[in-house]
Amino acid sequence: MKFNPANIWALALVPVVVLADQVSKWLVLSEPRFNAMGCLTQPNTCGTIPLPGPIDFSMLWNRGMSYGFLQSEGFMRWVLAALMLVIALGFMVWLLRAEGRLLKLSLALVVGGAFGNLIDRVRFGAVVDFINAGALHFPWVFNVADAAISVGAVLLFVDQFLLSGRKQAKA
Repeated sequence: MKFNPANIWALALVPVVVLADQVSKWLVLSEPRFNAMGCLTQPNTCGTIPLPGPIDFSMLWNRGMSYGFLQSEGFMRWVLAALMLVIALGFMVWLLRAEGRLLKLSLALVVGGAFGNLIDRVRFGAVVDFINAGALHFPWVFNVADAAISVGAVLLFVDQFLLSGRKQAKA
């Protein structure tokens, strides 16, 4: 595998996403109204802080992957963490080989989000979720890492499927 120096900006974006995610989660965990560590073992929300507009902060421990998929505890927590690590490393290898700004951006967002959630899984056995857009009919509570993964996945789909015909036509 040959390192492409043109990937430096995308590689730098990965820790920026992780840092944004972890700082936002630290702020949520530090909020006494949530008592987040006190409700670590509870399956429901630790509390809600209403915000003006359609989004609220609702602290919730997610024991699954993005948006609660594959809920797990105990030994399976570590299996899920290992699976998340393998997927993140696979996307990182793809990022190191990537050509094209949109592809690099999408992969950096996915990798940064995956590592942000992986840190929580290892530290707490669950991921800190807190963005509640239920008033917009979005049924899941999510976090910055989930948002980065989702945006990255949409951009990856656009790059790989919607723009691939244009790329092939230029070649």
